[in-house]
Amino acid sequence: MNIKEVYLDNAATTPIEERVQKIIQPFIKEHFGNPSSFHSKGKFIKDSLLEARGKIANAIKSRPDEIFFTSGGTESDNMAILGIARKHVAHGKHIITTKTEHPAVLETIQYLEKKEGFFVTYMDVDKEGKVSAKDIIDALTEETILVSVIFANNEIGTINPIAEIGNKIRKWKKDTGRKELFFHTDACQAFGDQEIVVDSLHVDLLTINASKIYGPKGVGALFVKRGIKLQPLQFGGAQELGRRPGTENVIGIIGFGEAARIAEEEREDYITRITPLRDALIRGLQEKITKTRLNGSMQDRLANNVNISFMDIEGEALLLYLDAKGIYASTGSACTSTSLDPSHVILALGLPYEVAHGSIRFSLGRSTMKEDIDYVIDVLPELVEKLRKISPVSVDPKYYE
Repeated sequence: MNIKEVYLDNAATTPIEERVQKIIQPFIKEHFGNPSSFHSKGKFIKDSLLEARGKIANAIKSRPDEIFFTSGGTESDNMAILGIARKHVAHGKHIITTKTEHPAVLETIQYLEKKEGFFVTYMDVDKEGKVSAKDIIDALTEETILVSVIFANNEIGTINPIAEIGNKIRKWKKDTGRKELFFHTDACQAFGDQEIVVDSLHVDLLTINASKIYGPKGVGALFVKRGIKLQPLQFGGAQELGRRPGTENVIGIIGFGEAARIAEEEREDYITRITPLRDALIRGLQEKITKTRLNGSMQDRLANNVNISFMDIEGEALLLYLDAKGIYASTGSACTSTSLDPSHVILALGLPYEVAHGSIRFSLGRSTMKEDIDYVIDVLPELVEKLRKISPVSVDPKYYE
């Protein structure tokens, strides 16, 4: 018996787009030169990398020389946070971030706090997971050198007011005369969903990666505004202007460039198609399953994100039931999927452990169709009911009524 397969874990990773596969194919065997080599094979690769860099710069409306390639979103976040903190430590040791950041940001900042003597303000978020721009400005001090706020949350899909925060930081710097204060955002989940114009966002550093936009895994980029200095994390070459030395991941970068071009050119059509499917899934699950809670903002939400807590069950058990039915989802960030700890994002919304443990993230993608949504809505109620009959968990009704 064939089981229908429905992939709803696109926030974790996406399949490589066929057009991306086509463009990288020649670089697997035919175009294998080192871009640093001083011969025609090397020059061809160097020119190809410049073209890919230009595609990514165009997608976020930056200059090509402001794009630096890395191994992915995690390294880009590390490069931004550690690079700024260590380079500008003489001007202050205070960092501001939120309690709902991706682990690549939170754990890096916690390392600076514990090991290198920085002090950190972890901003609260509201019940929808959104941080207040005013609260961030109120937390700034003459010691603050870095503010890092996620653009769109990877678990609950809530979109933060990045442009407002950036504009207020810019004004605060002008009013106070402070120059050594930098604003970073992790935009890995937002890229391909939200319009990104770095000048309008007033960001100094911005993280993106390829695996969320139907490009290859293991490649990302960090936008660094022209003139900003970073302490490199590694040494040994002149690649990426010395900020990220090492022979470039040519295949990954070429694929990333094409994936970025496609994502930006087709973004509006994608949003128009996927948003009604997202809303149908939310509506169908809430109508057919009692004691549920939608996590995150309904208005300011990624077009493909559905994060729902099913009360009185454990999310990990539900994932196994879903997997047996050919439905692939997650309980939160893929980077923490091996941990049984409850989602720090759900807890930051002011919800208890029992609610956090019952949360499931469905993330739609380009291949998602209406029949996929109908299948999930048809299958899921029975699975939840089975688990509730054997579950020892009981959630206070005030969290879902």
